[in-house]
Amino acid sequence: MKLMYIIVRQDNEEDVTTALIKKNFRITKLSTSGGFLKKGNTTLMSCVEDNEVDEAIKVVKEECGKRKNITVNMPLTLPSTAISYSTVPTNIEIGGATIIVTDVAKFEHF
Repeated sequence: MKLMYIIVRQDNEEDVTTALIKKNFRITKLSTSGGFLKKGNTTLMSCVEDNEVDEAIKVVKEECGKRKNITVNMPLTLPSTAISYSTVPTNIEIGGATIIVTDVAKFEHF
């Protein structure tokens, strides 16, 4: 038995959740936030049999594997005392998912 932590952008949460439920995966949903862009994420937790891990990952990839480029203004500290803070437009890639799989010593559902 494995515990999967599936971290997706809030934009993808509904599609991923619906697709996993259609494939009979039981999930628990937590609202979380990312560290880099400080945007909303959703962390899904699901206990699955060892042989179901690859299928769950496949479902997640199908729903949020597409990535987009966006432009954000990143802070830039300049060495001058006259200007101590500025922003620079930076292109970054968003989307996808982060999946962590761990062993489960015991699981009960009732």
